[in-house]
Formats: sequence, structure tokens, C-alpha cells
Amino acid sequence: MSSTATLEPVQIQIHAAANELAERRAAGTSGDLLIPELRPTSFEQAFAIQQTVAAIYKANNNPIAAWKCLLPSAEKTVVAPIYQKDVYQQSATCPLYPSTKDLARVEPELAFEIARDLPPRATPYTEAEIDAALGHTRLALELIKSRYHTPSEATHFDALADGLVNQGLWLGPVLNPLAGLETSHFELCVNIQHGETLQKSAIHPNGFPKAGLYWLVNFLSAQGIGLTQGQYVITGSYAGVLDLPLAQVCDFEYGALGQFAVTFTAK
Repeated sequence: MSSTATLEPVQIQIHAAANELAERRAAGTSGDLLIPELRPTSFEQAFAIQQTVAAIYKANNNPIAAWKCLLPSAEKTVVAPIYQKDVYQQSATCPLYPSTKDLARVEPELAFEIARDLPPRATPYTEAEIDAALGHTRLALELIKSRYHTPSEATHFDALADGLVNQGLWLGPVLNPLAGLETSHFELCVNIQHGETLQKSAIHPNGFPKAGLYWLVNFLSAQGIGLTQGQYVITGSYAGVLDLPLAQVCDFEYGALGQFAVTFTAK
């Protein structure tokens, strides 16, 4: 962990909070809310803690491999990194830390591949420039876990500092290449090997799935952070959190967008 010998008091608190959350994430554990003097009370503090966690992970050979985001609202800004060692590329099994009920908690998403670097710059990127930097779009699952025992008691700033309940990302097959394909909504079907079939009308929270991506690129650029080739961006769950069993094949159908099968296993 980093030295705090030459840091200002606020920076010391940010580093202490980041160290605690980084250790919990690495161990797959959760704990109480941070002590009052370490809890963030603004977006700036929460983002600083989050990015200090990222720096700790990068120093331990686990850099940012993806980002999660939504279009910001008056109430909250959704932006958080996902780390290389927690990203799984179309594997038959997906390891994760299960919930207290011994279930896999996942969110169905689309993941946009960054095929060309988008470094920070003074002028905003246009949507056309961002589109030109994209590669494949993949069906994906965000893997969910909070580092707090009682996430319902955490403020948005608490959650933001902790990476917004993300514990990883499973990347599935490339989106059906059919021209004019509707991506704002689809009928989601999950066939569970020894259980029920789950069906939901899946709707993207921003309507247009790339909306959050366009915002993220320019938000990060303004912070001096770039997106790099090979990273992915997810932009919001189509159906909230799904609680699914471990050790059973789960067949996902994203309507006309595509399908895949995966088995969740406990880390």
C-alpha cells in the first residue's frame, strides 16, 4: 500500500478509505460502512477514493479493463472502473463471489469495445469520433457485489467510492450483426438447467445504449483519463439485478440480439 508520509490530511483520509475498500474487493469480503471520517460526502471525494483504489490495483498488476456508466441525473453520477482480473471472455464458467443467499447476482448489459485509443484532450469528442473508435458490441453480464454488509444503508457516495457494487464483467458473444437491430429493448429469457425459466421485458434505462458511453468518454477526458484499445464500456442494466443459482447452466436469450450459456461458480 502507498505511503502517506507527505500527504495532506484529506489525502490521508482518501488513501485510508481506498486501502480498506481495495482490501475488501481483493478478498471478496464485505464490512461495515467506513468510519465517519473516511466516508465521502461529495462526488469529488468519492471519485478520488475510487480512483485511488484503481491506482492501488494498477500497482499490483490489475489495471482498469472496463468501465460502467449511465447518463448522469440530477440525483447521481454513475461511473466506475472494472479490473482486468475480474473480466471473463466468453468462458463456459464464470467465477464470482456469491450473495449471502449463495446466489450469483448479475445484470444483463451490452458491452462496447474500445478498438482505438481515446486519450484525454482539451476539446470534447464528437459522437462520430467515438463511434469510429469502437469495435465489437458484445452481450455481457455485470457481476454484482457490494463491499458493505448493508448496502441499502450506503449513500450514493459510499457506493461510488466502492465501485458501485461491481465485482466483475462477463463478456459474451458479439451482438447479432443484423442491420437496423433494435437495441433499446428486447425480451429477455433465462432458462435455468434445473429450475424455472425467467422471462422479462428488458429495457435500457437510457433508451439509447450508447448515450452513457458518449458521456463517459468526455467525462473521463475532462478528468485526464483516457480510454484505451481493448477496454470495454457497459452502460446500464436492461433488467435490474438477476439472482441466479450456482453450478447450473443458465441459457440467456437477449431476444434477436443473441444468446449464450454460462455456469456461475463460487470463488
